[in-house]
Amino acid sequence: MKTTENTVLITGGTSGIGFEIAKLLSTTGNQVIITGRNQHRLNSALSQLKNASGILGDISSKVDTENLVATIKKDFPELNVIINNAGKAVIHNLLEEEDNFGIAVNEMLTNYLSVIRLNQLLLPLLSEAKEAAIINVSSILAIVPRFIATSTYAASKAALHSYTLSLRTALINSNIKVFELMPPLVNTSFSSEIGGENGIPPSEVAYALLNGLKENIHEIHVGQTQYIYDLYLKSPEEALQAMNQKRE
Repeated sequence: MKTTENTVLITGGTSGIGFEIAKLLSTTGNQVIITGRNQHRLNSALSQLKNASGILGDISSKVDTENLVATIKKDFPELNVIINNAGKAVIHNLLEEEDNFGIAVNEMLTNYLSVIRLNQLLLPLLSEAKEAAIINVSSILAIVPRFIATSTYAASKAALHSYTLSLRTALINSNIKVFELMPPLVNTSFSSEIGGENGIPPSEVAYALLNGLKENIHEIHVGQTQYIYDLYLKSPEEALQAMNQKRE
């Protein structure tokens, strides 16, 4: 996959992994479009980026998504890369939280269903490009869940992982390549409640993505993710135990 001269849409690009990807791609010869739900944060992110534009909106909203797609078609018809990065995670306990269902609904909508909607609406545009890509940002939790704090978030990422495999197979003979980015724990505000300060910097995830695209690695395992994935292939039970060890 080429990594320059692309027009790239990054959902949730105002902070964390999305912002670091936007920063890296915008300085390596790409036009970047980021989305965000907060105008102030969107403006702040754009002030730190080159070759970047911003579109305000919530990817979990049908109306906002339709407006986003209309803007893309009008102002950025050369779009050829989508990075589905926007996500939601709520820290909770399956045995104590009173609204596990409501939490799961919100996470599933943002992390999984919204990705399907956006991809479906933009697939016709991507199909017109000479070379295009869809990159879904999932998590190692899609393979090995952690019941502590992030169980339903892990389930939404597992759904995204399965969908990504199906979409890649469906598009195998097309001009559109489908990638999955699997980070481990990353030091961002998004993960601050679950010990994010112990995670890798988001810039490391961005560079791993860039290298994975260059090498056409369809499932990009970042950092410790590779160890957990290899352990899962060897023994799913050991991997589950390792992921669910109590962390002080």
